[in-house]
Amino acid sequence: MYTARANTMDSPKADEATDSGPKDSNSNPDGEEEKEELFPGFRDADAFVKYGLGAVLSATKASASLPQAGDDYDFYCSFPGFREFCESQGDKLLRCMSQIMQHHGCRSDLKDRNKLTDLEERLDLVVDSNDVILERVGILLDEADGVNRTQQPVLPAGFQAPKIVVSSWNRKGSRAGSRSETFRLLHAKNVTRPQLKFKEKVDNSNTPFIPKIFIKPNAIKPLPSYFTDKQIRKERPEDLDVPAALADFIHQQRTQEHVEDMFAHPYQYELDHFTVAEHLLSKPEPQMYKPIAETKCSFVETLEDLVALNEKLCKESEFAVDLEHHSYRSFLGLTSLMQISTREEDFIIDTLELRSELYIFNEAFTDPAIVKIFHGADSDIEWLQKDLGLYVVNLFDTHQASRALNLGRHSLDHLLKHYCGVESDKRYQLADWRIRPLPDEMVQYARTDTHYLPYIYDCVRAQLLDSNYGKPGLLQSVWNKSRDISLKKYVKPIFTEDSYFELQRRQKRSLNTQQLTAFRLLFAWRDKLARQEDESTGFTMPTHMMIKISEELPREPQGIIACCNPVPPLVRQCVNELHLLVQQAREMPLLKAEVMAPKTKGLAPLKKTEVTLFGPHDTSRVSEVSESDLHPGSTDEMPVKQGMLFSEDEDRMDIGEQNISSLVAKAKITQFEETKEEQESVSVAQMKARRIVESFENPFRMYLPSRGFHISKAAKFDPSSKIFEISKRWKLQSMEQQQKELETKQEAKRKAREEAKEHAKKVKEKRKATKESYQESLQNVATVRQQAAVSHLSLSVSPISSVPLLCTLSTSLSMSLLSRNTSVKNKCYIHPGARHGILEMVLQQAV
Repeated sequence: MYTARANTMDSPKADEATDSGPKDSNSNPDGEEEKEELFPGFRDADAFVKYGLGAVLSATKASASLPQAGDDYDFYCSFPGFREFCESQGDKLLRCMSQIMQHHGCRSDLKDRNKLTDLEERLDLVVDSNDVILERVGILLDEADGVNRTQQPVLPAGFQAPKIVVSSWNRKGSRAGSRSETFRLLHAKNVTRPQLKFKEKVDNSNTPFIPKIFIKPNAIKPLPSYFTDKQIRKERPEDLDVPAALADFIHQQRTQEHVEDMFAHPYQYELDHFTVAEHLLSKPEPQMYKPIAETKCSFVETLEDLVALNEKLCKESEFAVDLEHHSYRSFLGLTSLMQISTREEDFIIDTLELRSELYIFNEAFTDPAIVKIFHGADSDIEWLQKDLGLYVVNLFDTHQASRALNLGRHSLDHLLKHYCGVESDKRYQLADWRIRPLPDEMVQYARTDTHYLPYIYDCVRAQLLDSNYGKPGLLQSVWNKSRDISLKKYVKPIFTEDSYFELQRRQKRSLNTQQLTAFRLLFAWRDKLARQEDESTGFTMPTHMMIKISEELPREPQGIIACCNPVPPLVRQCVNELHLLVQQAREMPLLKAEVMAPKTKGLAPLKKTEVTLFGPHDTSRVSEVSESDLHPGSTDEMPVKQGMLFSEDEDRMDIGEQNISSLVAKAKITQFEETKEEQESVSVAQMKARRIVESFENPFRMYLPSRGFHISKAAKFDPSSKIFEISKRWKLQSMEQQQKELETKQEAKRKAREEAKEHAKKVKEKRKATKESYQESLQNVATVRQQAAVSHLSLSVSPISSVPLLCTLSTSLSMSLLSRNTSVKNKCYIHPGARHGILEMVLQQAV
C-alpha cells in the first residue's frame, strides 16, 4: 500500500503566499518550480489527493445528513423550496458527472432522457464509466508499481529485493533549494501465514474466552487450580476435537467440579488492593531522553534473548511498552510486534516467533514496584491477554494524563511534538506488521512509539501536580483510571441468531423480508467461514458487498460476482453456496419493509392514565374499569336480574354464567383498544431479568455455544459422542421440568374448578331454603275475598244469631283454608263460582 506522507495540504493561496516576493524571470529555481507544478495551485499529486479526499469526505458527510428515501423524503419534497433546491443541486451534479465522463472519453449524455427509462439509462452510463475509470486507475498503479504482464513469478516478500519507485506521486514535496526525497512502497504480497507456525492453535470457536495464564508471579491471592492444571488438561486426548471452553465444561460435568472464577481476571485481587507509592505522587525531575541515533536497539527473536531481556526489565523502575497489531488476515487479530524502551535501550520483540514463550514477561509486567508506561492502553491490554497471556499491574497511561490536563489533542504524535519537539511519522500505523524481516523504516517507526515515553511520563506527572497547586489529587485520578484499564478483560466475539441486528441497524437501510433474510443468511455464512479459515470478516466479504447482494438478490451466480468489485477470493470460491442462500431468501413471502429500530433502554414504557371520573351510565371505558370499581359494595354476591325475584330457569344456569359480575356488554370494536402484541410486549429490563433467571436454571448455559455454533451432524446423532450425551441429558431434564410444570398447572385448574362447584352448590341450597321459607309464610294468610265475605256477614246478620253464625262461618273458613292448602300442595285449585255457592249455603243454614 502507498504510505507516502505530505507535511501540509497546500492550497493555492498558501502557494501564492509562499512564493510571494520579487521574482527573476531568468532564475532557474523559480522556473523549475513552475514547471514541476502538477495542477494550478498544487505542487504535486500528494497535495491534490489530500485536497480531493477532504472535499469528498465533506460531500459524503453532507449527503448523509439529507433525508433518506422513503416517508421522510416524500414529506420534505412536499415543500416547494426543498424540491427546487434538490432539482437545482441534482442538475449541477449531473453536469459535473458529465464533464468527468467526457474527460475520460465515456458517454456523457445524462440529460434529455425519456422519463420512463431515465433512471435505468443513467445508472448504466455511470456504471460503465466507473468500470472504465477504475480499470485505467488499476493499469496506471500497476505501471507505477513496476508490475507488468511479462514480469517474472512473484517470490515471497522476504526474498524480494527492495524496489524504489520514483515518480511524482511518491516524491515528497520540497521547497526551492532542498533535495527531493522518495519513499519505498511497503506491501505484503504472498506473506506466509504466521498462524501455521503457532504451537497452540488459534481458537476461533463460538465459545467464551478462557485466560491463558497458568503461572501467576507476584501473586497475593493464589491462582485457582483450574489454571494451574492447564498442562494436564491439554493431555486429555478425548477433548482435542472440541473447543477449550466446551471441553472444560464436559470435564466439570464428569468430575462434578465447578470453578466459579473461570472467566474472572486473574489479577483482580492484586489490582483492587494496589496502592500507588508515595514517591510516584511527588513532583519528579524530568530525565532527558537520549538521542534515538545514540540509543542501542536490540531485536529479540530467540528464547535466550527473551530471558535476558526479562531479567533486565525486573531490575528497572519503569519502562515503556507498545504493541503493533494486525487484524485483516485473522479473525481475532494477531499481535505482531512488541516495543519496550527503558531510559537506556530500546527492544523490538518478535511476538509471532515467541508467542508461546512471552508469558515469562508476567514476572516484570505484574510487579507492583515497576511502572509500565503505555499510551492508549485500552486495546493493548486486551491484545496482551488474548495472544500472549500477559497482565499488567501498576500501569500509567499517558493518554489519560493528557485528558486530565485538557490538552488540545491526546494522540501520541501531539505529545511527541508538544514535549519533545519530534515530528512523528504515522504512515506505517496501518502497515502489515507480519512482514519479516522488518524494513528499517518500520523499525524506526516502532522505536519512536516508546523511545520518548519515559520522558513524557515525567513531564505529565510534573504538570499534573503544578496544575493542581502541588496536590496529588489530579495525579491520583490518572493512576486510578489507568488501574481501571488494567482491569479490562478480553471478550471474544460470540455469534448468535440476532447478531446481525446491530450491523443492519447501523447501515440505516430499509429492507423487506426477503432482503432481511438474505442479509441474515449471508451474515451467518460470513461468520462461519471466517472462523474456519481464520480470516477477518472484512476479508471474507465486506459489509457493503453483503448489503449490495441482499438488496439486489441476484438470480444467477454471475450476479453475485457482479455485486462485488473487486471480488474477494472466498466469495469466488463459494459463489454456488451463496447462490443457494439467495435463492432460499427469495422463497420467503414478500412483506412490507421492517423497521429494525430497537427499543431505547432509557425510556420506560408508557402507562395508561387512571380514570378519575366515572358515571354509572358511562360504558365507554368498561374494559379499563374493574368490577370492584363499578360495584364497590359487592364482593362475592351473586348477580340478580332486574324485575325478577326468582328465575324459572335458574336450575339450568351454568357455573360459568354464574360468575358474571355485571350485565354491561363490552364494545367489540374500540378506537384505543390495545392489540395482543402490544399487551404481550416485554420491556428491555424484563428481557434481561428473564435471561438472568434462565441462566440460573442452568448455570453452564452461558459457557456453551449458541444455536449458531456449527456441530457436525454425526456428533449430534452418535450415541458414543460427548455432544450426544450432553444434549440427551439436557433434553431429559427439560422434559421433566416441563412435565412438572404441566402437572402443577392441571392441579391448580382442578382445585379452582372444584371450588367453583362447591360455591355454586352452596348458593343454590341457600336460594332453595329462602324460597321454602317464603312459601311457608303464605300458608296462614287469608285472601282478600275471604276477608271481604267475613266483613259482609258481620254487617247483615242480627246480633242474636251472630253467635251460631260465627261458629258456622269459622267452620267454613277453616274448610276453605284446608282446601286452599291442599290445592297448593297438589296443584289443584277450586273454581271461584264453587266458592261462592259454598258461602251461600252456609248463609242459608245460618238464617
